[in-house]
Amino acid sequence: MVIKYVSDDTAPLYAAASGGTVRLELLWGDQVTVLEPTTPRSKVRARGKTGFVSTSALGDQSLLEVYFIDVGQGDGVLIRTPDGRHLMIDGGYKRASQPTGKNAADFVDWKFARDYGLSQIHLDVMMASHNDADHYGGLSDLLSVDQIDELDATDVRVDAFYHAGVAWWINPGNGSRWLGPTSPDKKFLTQLMGSRPQVVAALADDADPKLQGEWGQLMRSVTDARTVEGTATPIERLSHLDRYVPKFDGRGDGVAIRVLAPFETTVAGQAALHSYGSAASKNTNGNSLLLRLDYKRVRILLTGDLNADSQQALLRDYVGGRIEFQCDIAKACHHGSDDVSYEFLS
Repeated sequence: MVIKYVSDDTAPLYAAASGGTVRLELLWGDQVTVLEPTTPRSKVRARGKTGFVSTSALGDQSLLEVYFIDVGQGDGVLIRTPDGRHLMIDGGYKRASQPTGKNAADFVDWKFARDYGLSQIHLDVMMASHNDADHYGGLSDLLSVDQIDELDATDVRVDAFYHAGVAWWINPGNGSRWLGPTSPDKKFLTQLMGSRPQVVAALADDADPKLQGEWGQLMRSVTDARTVEGTATPIERLSHLDRYVPKFDGRGDGVAIRVLAPFETTVAGQAALHSYGSAASKNTNGNSLLLRLDYKRVRILLTGDLNADSQQALLRDYVGGRIEFQCDIAKACHHGSDDVSYEFLS
């Protein structure tokens, strides 16, 4: 079997070699598995269906694919690079909180199990833009062994998990959830979640600080996850200091993913992020990962749930470097909320 890609704008997938009934319309860049190469039409499998497509409509050029998944409220993004790597960014609410009973985990499952015909989901990167449930719930569903019966794939492998640093902790004073202490001037959040060893320690029964609630459950699932080689999935915090998502610096297939935020500073020698007031949601949203996907001459800005306060702060942080935010395509901040800076958008 040979992998090809649709090279025409559209290509009908016929039920029979002679043509006639069209099972579906394939689009430019769609991956197809050639089962029987013939002329004028080859037998192929594509999007989970078998049929016949014009052999002349197939080529060898793989494209950059970016899927903005309908998860209701929240975000879910799947990226496939031309060299076949996959990144999942956010996943919407958990299925149990979805009116449709579906989220980004189901789309990713369809992509691998039905479209590719694989039994294993292999994500090179899984990323939570920030710690709000309408963004990380679908990630939890994909990794949770309790949800495996919801998937057609029988195995999920994740080679790296990245997050923005702001986390839900158990408040030692009253047992409620909080984002941790701030600097004495209350301008910065100072208790950040870091790499895998810290996450493992923060999940222990006697941990202090200790991760809280569904966010803690997600991180437990991540610590249980394995890479495609069978080793423990690495966990890392990203900030603007990293510059690029690891292994996505433009070398190889030309795909670069810049990390523009959260904007990291130091307080008393420790990493810290901006605090945008006493409202927790302002800080979880405002410290979202801000990513810019660069490929050839196209820039795509992935903004998480940035709000007006954080956007204004970024304009100050990037004085002289605002060109970093210029893009051809931008995902709407906070799924279209009106809490935005028009100066930033312009």
